[in-house]
Amino acid sequence: MTSTSLLVIGGTGQISAGVVRHALSAGLAVTVVNRGSTSIRPVPAGVERLTADVRDESSLTRVLGGRRFDAVADFLTYTPDQLRLMLTVVGPLTDQYVFIGSASTYQKPPAVLPISEVTPLFNPWSAYARDKIACERLLRDEHLAHRVRATVVRPSHTYDQTHVPLIGGWTVIDRMRRGEPIVLHGDGSSMWALTHADDFARAFVALLGHPDAFGEAFNIMSPELLTWNAIASCLADAAGGTLRVVHRTTRDLVRLAPEWDADLRGDRSHPALFDTTKIRAIAPDWEARVPFAEGARQIVSWHDADPARRTVDADVDALYSRLVSA
Repeated sequence: MTSTSLLVIGGTGQISAGVVRHALSAGLAVTVVNRGSTSIRPVPAGVERLTADVRDESSLTRVLGGRRFDAVADFLTYTPDQLRLMLTVVGPLTDQYVFIGSASTYQKPPAVLPISEVTPLFNPWSAYARDKIACERLLRDEHLAHRVRATVVRPSHTYDQTHVPLIGGWTVIDRMRRGEPIVLHGDGSSMWALTHADDFARAFVALLGHPDAFGEAFNIMSPELLTWNAIASCLADAAGGTLRVVHRTTRDLVRLAPEWDADLRGDRSHPALFDTTKIRAIAPDWEARVPFAEGARQIVSWHDADPARRTVDADVDALYSRLVSA
């Protein structure tokens, strides 16, 4: 890492907050720009805070004031139009623009495992993934034209203590505590990659200013092998609940709950086994330190610390009841 200053577009989100903390502890001068409306993950002392609407060119231009940063990490760009605005305003201000892509952009279903950075980008079921793919193509063209020096990072399912990684969130944990059954797609044995935000952040910071990162894309995810059954079991154990699972085919679930289609057919129902050789070449000492069993305890403890965090969605609860009994 040779960067000394970092601008984070976002900085209070599930993934970006960890990057801010770790970049600060690594000695970088960190600036975040966002709307200033999120308090779940407070910005640490020592971080410069700028407030702007990042979707508004004049607002963003005004608050940045032509300053320069060694690196920019953009966690809030999802569409090509948003990327064009970022490249117009932020691109000229930095020596390295780091775009946060997604492992959901990889070919679904994957033809070859493990999934590496050369796996084709193709996902017909997820509009989110298709937009991220379009962003990567635009960014590649801009990089090749020497208008920006770009790095792409493709995280998989990254979580922190605020996020329950099952569809339905805390409502699913509440059902476990009540002894009510939950539903999982398939037979629950397909592989999935869950990465704690702190583990992601330590690898991410190693890319900042590294010359081998320019013009490249990187997988960053934990190598821990988890099935969906194991994920649910870790959460039930952490919550002191009873795990009762009804397995349904993805086809049945998306027929009965079409709002789950992009999540399931576009991502979760496919095996997630990744090759992280490339990021380890940049950060040879990096390892994932938080197994999901520990992460699950953090999730439950955070929710239990405040009753307001344990919100049960009546519609989600009713949907699960219909899915397990259909």
